[in-house]
Amino acid sequence: MVGIDLSCNSLYGEIPEELTSLSGLNLLNLSRNKLTGDIPYTIGKLTQLESLDLSLNQLFGPIPQSIASLDSLEVLNLSFNNLSGQIPSGRHLQTFNDPSIYEGNPGLCGPPLSKTCSSDGSFNPEPVKSTHDEVGDMIWFYVSMILGFVFGFWGIVGPLLFKTYWRYRFYSLVDRIQDRFF
Repeated sequence: MVGIDLSCNSLYGEIPEELTSLSGLNLLNLSRNKLTGDIPYTIGKLTQLESLDLSLNQLFGPIPQSIASLDSLEVLNLSFNNLSGQIPSGRHLQTFNDPSIYEGNPGLCGPPLSKTCSSDGSFNPEPVKSTHDEVGDMIWFYVSMILGFVFGFWGIVGPLLFKTYWRYRFYSLVDRIQDRFF
């Protein structure tokens, strides 16, 4: 087995065309990176390829028809990119009937997905929330957690630390509750 696994490396840019000249390659895993651009049309030259994982990147455009000529392919994952157009058909590619391998690509259509393509082979998806919105949501989540801690924790503990009378009353209440139960 000859393979390249560069998953989870924060790689960015396009998939190098030179990878497709490695004719003896059995496994190619470029998942969980920040790759952009099209899947190279020459991916079909990797005739020995048994496993191809390009999931969780930012790839866009159509899936090249040449991928249908990969007769040795046993594992395929193209999920969570921004691929669009009709899923290529081919004798061997039709055996991949699990829609999850194309999940997260709102512009894809055709079997095995339930979305049918228009006559020109395209699908007009609903607008997708951009990653900039997700980053903004994440920032607001952390800001609200910090503000909640500051005001919540210090709103209760602060007076107990700095006001002797409040501290005395609080611990008297705790003692009375404890006496009631024990």
